[in-house]
Amino acid sequence: MALSDTSIHSGPPAEWAPHNAIWTAWPTNAVEWDGRHEAAAAEIAAMIRALAAPGPDGRAGDRVRVLVQGEGIAAPQAAVGDIAELVEASYGDVWLRDTGPIFIDHAHAAGFRWNGWGGKYQIPNDEKVAAFIAQLTGTQLTAHDFVLEGGAIDGDGQGNWLTTRQCLLNPNRNPHWGGQADAEAALSNALGARQVIWLGDGLANDHTDGHVDNIARFVAPGVALCQSPHGEDDPNRAVLDEIHRTLSAAKTAEGAPLKVLTIPSPGRIKDEDGKAVPASHMNFIIGNASLVLPVYGPADSPNIKEAVEVLSAIYPNRRIVPLPATNILTGGGSFHCITQQQPAAPETGAASS
Repeated sequence: MALSDTSIHSGPPAEWAPHNAIWTAWPTNAVEWDGRHEAAAAEIAAMIRALAAPGPDGRAGDRVRVLVQGEGIAAPQAAVGDIAELVEASYGDVWLRDTGPIFIDHAHAAGFRWNGWGGKYQIPNDEKVAAFIAQLTGTQLTAHDFVLEGGAIDGDGQGNWLTTRQCLLNPNRNPHWGGQADAEAALSNALGARQVIWLGDGLANDHTDGHVDNIARFVAPGVALCQSPHGEDDPNRAVLDEIHRTLSAAKTAEGAPLKVLTIPSPGRIKDEDGKAVPASHMNFIIGNASLVLPVYGPADSPNIKEAVEVLSAIYPNRRIVPLPATNILTGGGSFHCITQQQPAAPETGAASS
């Protein structure tokens, strides 16, 4: 549904716009990670190094700022202290896409009510993260009185947004909303949404109730990327096909057809009990010089190679870096879920493609 242009601002820049910094956090709670926090931390360290590295055209990588806490500071200092800025903070877990602020520009950010993904995982201090980062960056934070996680939405910087009914209209988030119109009005006011493109369900067994950053992403203005099923036993085959059909029929706020590209999904990825997990190639993070792609198999697998080729064509001036993310996924997400980009001021922004 197209919205009016009467929102109070134009909304956040797209993720591929220049960053002042990318924020992430270090896992410290062994209980929350079922003892795999050190393995997850190693994957996070690899992501940080990839984001900080220069691009193939020589452009500078990202300034990565990492929340750390308590006695757990020694591990990130040893792993990434030479290339990242460590920031002592009180936080629950690493999922800054959802707990951190959504930056509107270099000086303003939006904060939202936090209820632990519909009351599932209420970890102490997660509700403080958005205000802490905003204060530390000198950013004016506007608090909005509704529940919204950053992974539930994805924008192209032109007022077009993707989301899912499964998550955004779930009664465990905002039961006072009467339907899509209320959600769209809230997104218009808070984030300058001009067009909301609604998808249905997310991935199987995703405890976020269908975050869109696991199934569809904008990669350029008016250009969306989604996954095609991989393997006959892909547990999300029907969902992925429906996502492609919906995006192919969608239009931007200007009334232009949405351009849709695809990459293969990881296929069926199972946990130790044989249950399908919500592994996705869509949960990448777009840095100033690199795009870090989560993968769940050998880098020379045909589906991973195809994903890298498609993304390389979209972003020819960025390094496409496929990195293992299996251990991060045990906590419920991947590289996009654990990061939040802070836009650069226009006059200081690095070049972008």
